[in-house]
Amino acid sequence: MVSNNQTTNTLSLSDYGINNATVHYQLSSEELHNITIEKGQGVETSSGALAIKTGEFTGRSPQDRFIVKDEVTKDEVWWGNINIPFEQDKFDKLYKKVTDYLSEKEVFVRDAYACADPAYRLNIRVVNEYPWSNMFAHNMFLRPTEDELENFEEDWLVINAPGFKANPEEDGTRQHNFAILNFGKKIALIGGTGYTGEIKKGIFSALNFILPVDKKTLPMHCSANIGKKGDTAIFFGLSGTGKTTLSADPARKLIGDDEHGWTKENKVFNFEGGCYAKVINLSKENEPDIFNAIKPGAILENVVLDENGDIDFDDISITQNTRVSYPIYHIKDIQQPSIGENPKNIFFLTADAFGVLPPISKLTPGQAAYHFISGYTAKVAGTEAGIDEPLPSFSACFGAPFMPLHPTRYAEMLSKKMKENGVNVWLVNTGWTGGPYGTGSRMKLKFTRAMITAALDGKLANVSFKKHDIFGLEMPEECPDVPKEVLNPRNTWSDSTAYDKKAETLASFFNDNFKKFESYANDEILAGGPIK
Repeated sequence: MVSNNQTTNTLSLSDYGINNATVHYQLSSEELHNITIEKGQGVETSSGALAIKTGEFTGRSPQDRFIVKDEVTKDEVWWGNINIPFEQDKFDKLYKKVTDYLSEKEVFVRDAYACADPAYRLNIRVVNEYPWSNMFAHNMFLRPTEDELENFEEDWLVINAPGFKANPEEDGTRQHNFAILNFGKKIALIGGTGYTGEIKKGIFSALNFILPVDKKTLPMHCSANIGKKGDTAIFFGLSGTGKTTLSADPARKLIGDDEHGWTKENKVFNFEGGCYAKVINLSKENEPDIFNAIKPGAILENVVLDENGDIDFDDISITQNTRVSYPIYHIKDIQQPSIGENPKNIFFLTADAFGVLPPISKLTPGQAAYHFISGYTAKVAGTEAGIDEPLPSFSACFGAPFMPLHPTRYAEMLSKKMKENGVNVWLVNTGWTGGPYGTGSRMKLKFTRAMITAALDGKLANVSFKKHDIFGLEMPEECPDVPKEVLNPRNTWSDSTAYDKKAETLASFFNDNFKKFESYANDEILAGGPIK
């Protein structure tokens, strides 16, 4: 066993096919920060955080994510354009190319684990070509103690070589970058991309297969926090819906930012040891917890700095997907360990750019399963080339790119747990009110926080509700600290007829999207959709 915080050649990687490498094992965050700067791969910001650029790829590349089709996966994985099969022999040849590429190079190795609940722990060894990628692994995975490292044996291996480029004709990839999961060999192989999110999403995609199949545990792409009375709340939502922001509540302790498991013993545990938050338009006023976490130990990705090292959070000249990674202990109020008791409230967050969905509504179990499978939000004009008006975006289970099984398997697990435990499920629209994007305005964060607080505190339990004419959602008619007219979206539009037409349009998008799930869904789930 090698001692912590030292550079050594005594840790051999030859068992993995990486020979004669200079191995930096388990370096501290500070050491990796300094090495990154010494190598000219990053700079220090005025707040002391590390700023790096991920290169060609500033986000995930879903079409270049593959799963090896073998005896473990062939009958379990929901194969298609999300879970793309990869041949075992192609994987073996590509793996050898990558390990040959890393041989005789300087590499950075980290032992870590995922899943805060010891009964579900997954040990991980991460081998990185770049120091800042290894620092990201330090931030995002859970960190073993010195004693735990003494006899550490990995369950999964992550090999990350951003500088290696595949040859699609020879290697079976679509282009030169790839992220491949091999469940039979328990390896995540990543190459050709410096985007660090591929590292964490590789392992969490693996857990989204392992936990339901082997452990009868529901994996969830969500954030979670816990109140003073031990009440756990879960927040599902796609990027840009406010998942990270709304779960960072000063009145509650954060369990985790992005990935959790809900066990058969009815506990909720964090997969991660850190947070990976978007920082576009970040301000101290609106998101103080994230803003204050940007300090030594944090890694900023693809942000623009001025000559003083100050960050321009509004500058999207590199990408809209500017991000920060930091260890969870950078947040002041965290739950330790990152485990909560049975959830009392679940929130599905959507940024509805059509301005149709209520700011908060209560869901039946059937509606909850329907909206969970749908995983709706909207893209707004200007975010991508060619988008001139809002477009619906559906991602099953609020995380389709990371879900290897059929979405209805996760939805049925969620619905069963809801019924067994009497959980309240709320649909929260953090998007537009008073009209669609371009006409209406974004829902005020203070109103959204007030509605969520009211739901958590039980203040919506005895108010009257009105059913939405098209979506069938139950909308509260009053809520503390929120104007009544805001609660029914139809009332916020100057033209109610235009609202009805837009609502019918959005309903048709929902219905069209759900057609691919209809043959797998039961009658209760089918009844949870908008009125046809």
